Amino acid sequence: MKSELNKVFSDFIAIFFPRECGCCGCVLKYQEKFVCTACDFHLPYTNFHEYSDNDTARQLWGKAPVEEACSFLLLQKDSRVERLIYQIKYNNQPFLAEYFGYLYGLKLIKIKAYQDINCIVPVPLHRSKFRKRGYNQSTYFGRGLSRAMGIPLREDILVRKKATMSQTGKGRIDRYDNVSDIFDYKGTMLPANVHILVVDDVLTTGATVVSAALTLLDAVDCRVSVATLARA
Repeated sequence: MKSELNKVFSDFIAIFFPRECGCCGCVLKYQEKFVCTACDFHLPYTNFHEYSDNDTARQLWGKAPVEEACSFLLLQKDSRVERLIYQIKYNNQPFLAEYFGYLYGLKLIKIKAYQDINCIVPVPLHRSKFRKRGYNQSTYFGRGLSRAMGIPLREDILVRKKATMSQTGKGRIDRYDNVSDIFDYKGTMLPANVHILVVDDVLTTGATVVSAALTLLDAVDCRVSVATLARA
């Protein structure tokens, strides 16, 4: 009886405040969460977490000595994932990043290579961009991972010391120059050989996560792995 009343109440609310799919914008049905069934079926999920020699990991080879690297979704132009990322970053829907982070965390926790991770560190925004946007989408992605994996999210380890221009439209070399030496280690005490999972929303050339990883590796005795919501 209670579940029936909840459904009636939810349907009533939906008349005035319809919930929309984060990927295609259609009105969600009662049992659907954040994305519709059709989009969930067609989203280009990867299995990168299941093997070390994947496209995301190869993107970082020779740039930073990371342990593991993976991405949950493949991002292409004019796709469901592109709209999802837009909604997360520019349309005040960071909860979508947390939702997909939780789903990905349920997968990562089953993989041996990710079971000894000690903490999750989101790639930080510069304070000027944070003030403008009001949130860090990578933090929300990290929150979802943290909830699913039972691993603490740490925002007290890295700080972004330089505001950078958008990476959109920049070439590979310019992207690396744009984010060179932009992070600082906050000096937080960490145990020896700590395994840190650096997380970000989208990996394109990998320049941003490489900069974050190198900052950590230079500052503390640690191992670094990387996980992103999507890979372009």
